[in-house]
Amino acid sequence: MATNLSIDEKLLDEAKELGRFKTKRETVNMALQEFIQRRRQLEVLSLYDSIDYNADYNYKAERKKR
Repeated sequence: MATNLSIDEKLLDEAKELGRFKTKRETVNMALQEFIQRRRQLEVLSLYDSIDYNADYNYKAERKKR
């Protein structure tokens, strides 16, 4: 899909150089992938301390039941 975007050329050039990408397209696609991955990681971190922990749970005993 062809899309016209007004992207800061300095940022794009720096990202392209740092990532050692050959094309602007490759640079933008990787930046989007990393952005999505980072946001998903933050979502998982937001669950920290929101799940109840059972101090009596014994994973070794559960393994032996199998």
